[in-house]
Amino acid sequence: MRSCEENLDGPLLRRREALITILALAASAGARGARAAGLEAASPFDFAVLKGRANALARAPYDAYTPPLPAALAGLDFDRYQALRYRPEQALWHGDSLGIELRFFHPGFLFKRPVRLHEVVDGQARAIPYEASRFDFGTSGVEASALPSDLGYAGFRLVQSINQDTDLAAFLGASYFRAVGVEKQYGLSARGLAIDTGLPRPEEFPDFTHFWFERPSGQTDHLVIYALLDSPSCAGAYRFDLQLGPTLVMDIDVALYLRQEIERLGIAPLTSMYQTGENDRRMAHDFRPEIHDSDGLSIATGSGEWLWRPLENPRDLRFNMFIDHNPRGFGLLQRDRNFDHYQDDGVFYDRRPSVWVEPKGDWGAGAVTLVELPTNDETFDNIVAIWTPEIRPQPGQELLISYRLHWGREPPSLPKLAWVAATRTGIGGVVGQNRTHFSWRFVLDFVGGQLPLLARNAPIELRVKASRGEIKIPSVRPLDAVNGFRAIFDLQPDDALTPIDLRAQIVLGGQTLSETWLYQYSPPPLAART
Repeated sequence: MRSCEENLDGPLLRRREALITILALAASAGARGARAAGLEAASPFDFAVLKGRANALARAPYDAYTPPLPAALAGLDFDRYQALRYRPEQALWHGDSLGIELRFFHPGFLFKRPVRLHEVVDGQARAIPYEASRFDFGTSGVEASALPSDLGYAGFRLVQSINQDTDLAAFLGASYFRAVGVEKQYGLSARGLAIDTGLPRPEEFPDFTHFWFERPSGQTDHLVIYALLDSPSCAGAYRFDLQLGPTLVMDIDVALYLRQEIERLGIAPLTSMYQTGENDRRMAHDFRPEIHDSDGLSIATGSGEWLWRPLENPRDLRFNMFIDHNPRGFGLLQRDRNFDHYQDDGVFYDRRPSVWVEPKGDWGAGAVTLVELPTNDETFDNIVAIWTPEIRPQPGQELLISYRLHWGREPPSLPKLAWVAATRTGIGGVVGQNRTHFSWRFVLDFVGGQLPLLARNAPIELRVKASRGEIKIPSVRPLDAVNGFRAIFDLQPDDALTPIDLRAQIVLGGQTLSETWLYQYSPPPLAART
């Protein structure tokens, strides 16, 4: 998630942007145990060693103990923690002509649980000891001489030697991490694992407790990171293979070992924020027209169908499962790249990266699961997308899974069909005529695919279905502004208040021209349908 030590979006820390992340992390990171025992002396290390360690850890009782931080660190407020800064010249591999460097986050404020860091050279792992001299404590009020020598760090961030003002990736808080693409802008986050997300009880947030960095052999744009995950329900071994570029790519190998059965296991979790946008203006109280890190969930199903589900800020928790078998991919995307639609010159929502999950190997049966939570503003992530396996792994079993994350402006592949560039909603009916009933209008802009090749008078039709209610006045017409077509229809809901599922495509004769648009509409109370 977003760091409080330095601005991860530019050379100066913006207080509002940092607060967004810190408050979100506070709900998830908690005060779970440091479990400092590990490979503190140089010893052989590879992924097999780490998997063995995670397996052994899962067979032992969970240790929730957290060594208390010194009062000077635990009592830091936002501003004083912000004053505690890492010295760039103290970065791991600084001056080693490798092209990449690692800087560490200091424990304190909301980040109370240290993690243990190690460097791996020629197959040998050695602990990176905590050194207060790596930090400039500035006006934080913390006396470096009063800190214990075994304090540890809170996390780390990756920078390139040629541009040390901009992060490429950061791991901080619970099992959260994030990265940037060509826009050099942070946005949504990923997690190592999600446990019981969206259930009517508190979610369990596993921690990355240890990290290992494989030292490159020379100048590189490539880095391998290992992590040990621990939680009351499971332990896990992770291998991250980062390839830097306009789209930052992470190959992730995971080995999980359960202590107890997990009701809802979330693989490849993505966490984002959606407050208000073109299709959902329920919380449109800000001068900015749209506020979101992502505007939709895209799914490439195992059967080859492409689905697009615009995100919403619902009144109540909303949970949807998209059943599939061996999905080709899914992701939370920011399709809208028009600055004018956001008018945010502080955190630049138009530059937020999309993240695409590309499964590797056989994922079998399961579901892409979307959880949407209500939020009052942009300070909390309220969107989660995960893969939920149909068959639950059992304690004593090893679950191996691999996938690739793409962080960038565009996902690695787009549908060959037309896709939905925008979804807009508003009151239905015919302008200039008295409305005899309540209806809600949906306006879908389709672009790409074969649409630019079609004649303006091509007999395109809208194929739309609703789980309840009636579809009124459907139409499709050319939209030159986007070199595509606009589809419009009204939904007249019945008297029930439960959500209505919608599904739409545009077709020409018997040929499908577009991806499948999905939506879940929650009708307003009857008294509000004026």
